[in-house]
Amino acid sequence: MSTEQPTSTPLFSELGLAAPILKAVQEAGYETPSPIQAQSIAPLLEGRDLLGQAQTGTGKTAAFALPLLSRINAKAKSPQMLVLAPTRELAIQVAEAIQTYARHLKGLHVLPIYGGQSMGIQLRQLQRNPQVIVGTPGRVLDHIRRGTLRLGELQSLVLDEADEMLRMGFIDDVETILKETPDERQVALFSATMPGPVHRVAKRYLKDPIEIRIETKTSTVDTINQRYWQVTGTHKLDALTRILEVEDFDAMIIFVRTKNATSELAEKLEARGYSSSPINGDMNQAAREKAVDRMKKGKLDILVATDVAARGLDIPRISHVVNYDVPYDTESYVHRIGRTGRAGRKGEAILFISPREKRMLFAIEKATRQTITKMQLPNSEDIADRRVMQFNQQLSKTIESQDLAFFQNVVNDYQQEHEADPLEVAAALAYLVQKSRPLKPVKHVEARPARRERESRNDNSDRPSRREGKPPRRTNGSAIREAEAGMQTYRVEVGREHGAEAKNLVGAIANEAGIDSKDIGRISLQDNYSTIDLPEGMPKDLFQQLRKVWVCNKQLEISLMNLNSPEPREQGDNSERPRKAKRSGKPRTRARDKARRPSQRREAKKD
Repeated sequence: MSTEQPTSTPLFSELGLAAPILKAVQEAGYETPSPIQAQSIAPLLEGRDLLGQAQTGTGKTAAFALPLLSRINAKAKSPQMLVLAPTRELAIQVAEAIQTYARHLKGLHVLPIYGGQSMGIQLRQLQRNPQVIVGTPGRVLDHIRRGTLRLGELQSLVLDEADEMLRMGFIDDVETILKETPDERQVALFSATMPGPVHRVAKRYLKDPIEIRIETKTSTVDTINQRYWQVTGTHKLDALTRILEVEDFDAMIIFVRTKNATSELAEKLEARGYSSSPINGDMNQAAREKAVDRMKKGKLDILVATDVAARGLDIPRISHVVNYDVPYDTESYVHRIGRTGRAGRKGEAILFISPREKRMLFAIEKATRQTITKMQLPNSEDIADRRVMQFNQQLSKTIESQDLAFFQNVVNDYQQEHEADPLEVAAALAYLVQKSRPLKPVKHVEARPARRERESRNDNSDRPSRREGKPPRRTNGSAIREAEAGMQTYRVEVGREHGAEAKNLVGAIANEAGIDSKDIGRISLQDNYSTIDLPEGMPKDLFQQLRKVWVCNKQLEISLMNLNSPEPREQGDNSERPRKAKRSGKPRTRARDKARRPSQRREAKKD
């Protein structure tokens, strides 16, 4: 086996990738390849077999996907690339990544196949002749034996995390699949470790492969307190804002993956009152140095950065590092959090991680030999307590440092003129000051109880409303009650299946539209949408603004409910469907109706 080591890290544009693939990489804002990518792309583009030893989370997916997609023929309607992954989750993740890289390859179809999914669905998808298959060994072998997956035109085969496939007992299935592939196909094998059976597979099926080893040099400082928050239904920006409210930080770096994300996130934080600035590879050196200098002088509190732009940063003020986007590899994680906790000082590192990215969390813990503790997102009471503490500190600082004689006279004159209680005057002033950042906890509107709780109750929920003596109107099968006086019922296209809770809707509408939480009425969460009561007479511009608000990674797309019709309508649309005429008298039984209808039709014909 031969081994190649690059002398320096090239740019993606220098690696010879196909134009559509390079365009997707550039649109994503990626700057330079990771070590495994820099060393793997060139030999794979040349058609060489490759044996790569690298830990989970080092960027292996792009390392094989970018060059192999560059060699694929999107017009040929047969499987040309097969990726074997040990788990369903990894197969889905890899398929999504490949689809992203191939979005400018017209006609290319990527199909994940794995156990647990309906075989019928997979059979229909296979009839579309996908060029890229990503699957688990067991299900791929099932399709080969059924004759529904033919690999006669296969050009490349990737074994991702081969040691995991060995540990899970898939190595025999992998060898069987390898025997079904053409002799001239290209093979790339990636594994974190190289146990005997994996090495034997490599020796037997890879032809003169390039061998690449990525050495891990991960070590973290004991003075850094590492925590992670598992991304749930709450929007990441919402979670970040809460953390910023309660964390006692001096200066902070927030790491994202792409250059575009640095500007977007910095703008959103500025809109929320935090002095922040992006720093990325598109900025010239003078602009980057200016941002760093502002942070050193205390004129800037937050830098939103990519990995490359933050290299070499040494700012003593940095007390916190937030990994807003998960890094590609463990080395990047260590580099990121190393921006804090320097020279023996204490530092805080917070990692945002989704359930699908848990493998990366485990890889970081394994590589750093340190446990990352789970943190709870601050609630409204935590935020209010923090604001009260800061308010008290500002109050004490103002009393000590400012000349308040003029203001004392103003307050004294008011007190004497109105015979007001001094404490009441002070409370009113405090109320005016805190309007933009309320000191009282936001009282969230509770969603309807969980199904188990509802089922344990009596059947009182089916009784007519006491107020009207009528049952609530139903929209699409769900009970929709008429709004209280002065309120209107709106529909938003976010529900339980998106991870939404009532507090998410309250927080988004209160923060983004400036509507006081106490003015938000009843909320009813359904599976794929929700209804919410808001003050009537909403201005059109505010309505349009609310339509674009994001909750749980989905836009609200708010619309005004018409309780006489199951369809929502736009704000200002006063049209209603004509109501059917009500029948008077006692309702007929079904049997009686059937008996009468034919005769009624005959009489109608005679007329």
